[in-house]
Amino acid sequence: MASGTSRDVLGKGLRVLGRAIREQPRIFAVAVSGSVLFGLLVIASAYVVGAVVGEVVVPAVERGEAAGGALALAASALFGISVLRVVGIFGRRLGAGYMQYRLQAAYRRRVTRRYLDLPLAWHHRNSTGTLLSNANSDVEAAWYPIAPLPFAVGTLVMLVGAVASLFVTDWALALVGLAVFPALFALNVVYSRRMAPRQARAQRLRAEVSGIAHESFDGALVVKTMGRESQETARFAARAGDLRDALISVGRLRGVFDPMLETLPSLGTLAVLVVGAVRLQQGAITVTELVSVAFLFTVLAFPVRAIGWVLAELPRSVAGWERVSRVLDATGEMPYGDATLDPARREPATLGFTDVHFGYEPAEAHRPGTEVLGEVTFTVPAGKTVALVGPTGAGKSTIASLAVRLVDPDRGRVTLDGVDVRELTAASLAATVALVAQVPFVFDDTVRANITLDRAGVGDDEVWAALRLAEADGFVAALPDGLDTMVGERGTSLSGGQRQRLTLARALAGRPRLLVLDDATSAVDPRVEAAILAGLRAPGDGGASILVVAYRRATIALADEVIYVEQGRVVARGTHPELLATVPGYADLVTAYEQAEQEREQNRTYDEVTPVPSGLEMEVDR
Repeated sequence: MASGTSRDVLGKGLRVLGRAIREQPRIFAVAVSGSVLFGLLVIASAYVVGAVVGEVVVPAVERGEAAGGALALAASALFGISVLRVVGIFGRRLGAGYMQYRLQAAYRRRVTRRYLDLPLAWHHRNSTGTLLSNANSDVEAAWYPIAPLPFAVGTLVMLVGAVASLFVTDWALALVGLAVFPALFALNVVYSRRMAPRQARAQRLRAEVSGIAHESFDGALVVKTMGRESQETARFAARAGDLRDALISVGRLRGVFDPMLETLPSLGTLAVLVVGAVRLQQGAITVTELVSVAFLFTVLAFPVRAIGWVLAELPRSVAGWERVSRVLDATGEMPYGDATLDPARREPATLGFTDVHFGYEPAEAHRPGTEVLGEVTFTVPAGKTVALVGPTGAGKSTIASLAVRLVDPDRGRVTLDGVDVRELTAASLAATVALVAQVPFVFDDTVRANITLDRAGVGDDEVWAALRLAEADGFVAALPDGLDTMVGERGTSLSGGQRQRLTLARALAGRPRLLVLDDATSAVDPRVEAAILAGLRAPGDGGASILVVAYRRATIALADEVIYVEQGRVVARGTHPELLATVPGYADLVTAYEQAEQEREQNRTYDEVTPVPSGLEMEVDR
């Protein structure tokens, strides 16, 4: 079983190397040419050394004097070969390094591009730590054998040349070579087979350690406030310990095989000297030939190790490639169409849902999916504000995701100005619709960069206009460096409400014709929220239609129409007063929201007059 698995790993590893060569043939050719030149010169150097010893040194010892011309010629020959070997080494290392890093950069881009193409449902099934590992350590592992690969190919050429030269020199010495060289190769194969499961396990544990670390750091607030520091440290330490043990197992195996790989060529050299001495006494070979062959075995020890390096890294390469290819081969991307909406048209867009059904795929393939939306039909008329109201889990955020095409419906249509969103180009959709999510995300950059996102046509004037509309211009102007203020990772220097207003300004800076707010002002003071929504509804340059997932009564009351959803179905629709009077479930829910909001306001008032512990004041909306 183990042997079959090892053969399978070897086959897969060679296919990965073949892919690398096909993708970078010219660079690989340069690297291999340098390696072959080096290998042939190693053989040449052995015979030059033999000639120097046999034709210059031995006669000089016998005569008791050295011939200056012969010594100069010998030195020149050795120096010339050394210079050419340096050229070969330079070409091999430069080509191999360039090829390896080029492949790693290319596949990091491919993996990242694939992440952006795959739907949100796929991301929900994969942890952030795993995705980071795929794009970083797995890509590195996949192409790690590229560095020694040209050296190994050149070594194979060198071995063939060496065996041929041995047969030309003496058949008995050639038999020694035929015994030693295959033994070296076989030892490397055994090494690779033993190493395969260890490298695969170590690569998997690297991803798990990365995942736990990312989860702990990302949830630092929860970990600290819940007093879970020691438990998280222990969880990380346990998995890091497993990785340590796996890497020690790899190192222990190397510790066993490395001395064997070093010793075998030395035993070959000893065998050559013993057999060569006999053949020398028989007159079958000369001193020059014996020294050449012995020296050849000595200098071959290091290059032959390159084959072992490649074979030893193949299991790790296969493990990394399988994890990378899992991303590259993942299905479910949402292709865009060719339709566009008139970019010069600035009036609000009309959003339509027609008999929309949607269900999330199960985490496990053998389990059925769960439908979270069914028969959802409604319209957000141009220039109007529609509020989505419903209990937790009713499907409100899913509707918001469908509106901006983060996901596609299983059945039915979502349209913008009558055009199915699946038929629109990515650029046209992005220019028409903007989503402000429930949890604001702020990049570790300046305020300006967070709002512009390097979009064309969004200058400082547009940034300040968006900030004013989001009621964020006041606190931004008060920041130490204004628009150039660094906000920290995830906006840690800002309060929750400030982050929400910043992300709202980011969406508004693109002047969308449809704005989707998924409870995007929950951390903002109700008075500020009312001012924001009033500003969004005010007539101006084009304006936008608004679909808002709402909880507060004040927010709901501002909507032109309210859509009440339960269990993924539209139960009722109408104005806020109409639903309060006719739908008991809606009235109970809004009343519960209002009571909860009153309690939050009381707590907020208490916090404003009570000293806040150091380090927590930044979470109070400024």
